[in-house]
Amino acid sequence: MSSTVPRTLKRSALAALCAAAALALTACGPSGSSGGQAKDAGPFPGLSGPQIANKAIKATKTADSLTLDANLKTADGQIRAFMALDTKGQCAGTITMGSTGTMELIRDGKLAYMRFDESFLREQNKGGSPEETEAVLKMLKGRWVKSDTTDPEFKDGLEMCELDTLLAEFETGINVAERGEETTVNGEKALTLTEKDGDATYKIYVAAEGEPYLLKIEQKGGKEPGTMSFKDYDKPVPAKKPAAEDVLDLDELGAE
Repeated sequence: MSSTVPRTLKRSALAALCAAAALALTACGPSGSSGGQAKDAGPFPGLSGPQIANKAIKATKTADSLTLDANLKTADGQIRAFMALDTKGQCAGTITMGSTGTMELIRDGKLAYMRFDESFLREQNKGGSPEETEAVLKMLKGRWVKSDTTDPEFKDGLEMCELDTLLAEFETGINVAERGEETTVNGEKALTLTEKDGDATYKIYVAAEGEPYLLKIEQKGGKEPGTMSFKDYDKPVPAKKPAAEDVLDLDELGAE
């Protein structure tokens, strides 16, 4: 029991962040026709929409850290993810999967910590006896589960704590993106790029001052609409280890 619950939760967490990366790919992936005329006035003078979009992706891939705020509609339900992560493999944040519940995740060096709310624990033990469910709640509710990041059961999922892994999904080569209006995103000046694919409309917001980082990607319409925001570029990740008395060590319980 002590190992079954975390294994299932690990797969759910990975699926959530993969869904976030998938949205970015949908909005930023190469398209089949050209567009986006250059404009001399405003931010990025002389650059077309595709040139600005590719410039933003290149800049974003050089970041040492950032905070991802994703709100996505997927085939598995609504997903909310708020994660600070860096290129050193540190991360801290929360993932909520529709009615399933919420998990918190911290990775600091070679150790990872996960904590799950009651809704999440009950959902993951669905099908078990009431006695088993209560035993799981008694053991895990309010406590952090500790794991070594090299554990094969957690290693793949925890790779999504690595900024390099997430940004590897972003590809340059965009050739369809139209320059749009100037606006602000989280208090930062931004230029909007727009793109349409079938019944889905995408907006890509690029920082208009300083490094041309991606600030937000938004999809309206289509099968999986949602938004991803990126902020706190190159700021330290608040990956603080939980208090020892709040941590449950799976190794000490003999979990494999």
